[in-house]
Amino acid sequence: MLCAAIDIGSNTTRVLVAEPENGHLRSVMDQRAFTQLGKASRADGTIGPEKVAQVADAVATQVRLAEELEAAAIRVVATAAIREASNRDDVVDAIERACGVPVEVLRGQEEGRLAFMGATKTLGHIVKGDVGVVDVGGGSTEIVLGTSRGGVRSVHSFKVGSAVLTEDFLSGDPPSATEIGNLRERVTAFFDEVEVDAPEQAVAVGGCASSVRTLVGGVLDNETLERAIRLVTGHPIAVVAKRFELDPRRVQVLPAGLLILERVSELFGCPLQIGKGGLRDGVILDLLNRRPAAMPAG
Repeated sequence: MLCAAIDIGSNTTRVLVAEPENGHLRSVMDQRAFTQLGKASRADGTIGPEKVAQVADAVATQVRLAEELEAAAIRVVATAAIREASNRDDVVDAIERACGVPVEVLRGQEEGRLAFMGATKTLGHIVKGDVGVVDVGGGSTEIVLGTSRGGVRSVHSFKVGSAVLTEDFLSGDPPSATEIGNLRERVTAFFDEVEVDAPEQAVAVGGCASSVRTLVGGVLDNETLERAIRLVTGHPIAVVAKRFELDPRRVQVLPAGLLILERVSELFGCPLQIGKGGLRDGVILDLLNRRPAAMPAG
């Protein structure tokens, strides 16, 4: 059964259309639009009408593409940018009118649960023992602990993300050493009182994590994280984007995302494996779990 998940995030609005195959998800379409919703919040906490219209149009387009592929189920979810907006009900109404599909604003706990499901069920192998998953978004970060077989045990959702920190701390291109130092201090201080159990394996998901794979590979330890940070802060955004074939808007928020990943890796006490799946995969798997026959055993 073909299903579609549309994730309205703080940086991007993304659609995944996939179907179960041999116990895994086979992607049929994976597309994103850089809507940068998190940057559009005004002083009063509202999202302006022009940005709402842009996002609504992007979601409507993605719904139409999913319908053209004859997706049997389409689920649209929204995360931190809309969750924290003071006019969130108006934003949701506008998007629903444009796309014709209900928009579900995820709580941090549910966002973490779905990201954990997407991360652990798409690794390609069963992980024994505790698994830690970190999902760094533009407006929030979720740290989730659990087991592959037993599911989620705890979810911690934090109101800190790559887009928010970039907006607050980074203006240079490339950012200056002082800017990066101040940003690192902020990330360290933010997580200073956070304690999590050390998992046997840790997985990083989200746009920042998947982009970092093209820079340093699929495992983020102390050495590769530091190398990635040097790469994205040592050259202008356009140079990094061209060299690694990344969108400049993604490169702009990578320093902040990497520093969050670095700090969470320290909290976990182990390297981070970059996951193949994340929130949207979890949304689709959640849809399929409501129809047990749709997901054959692998």
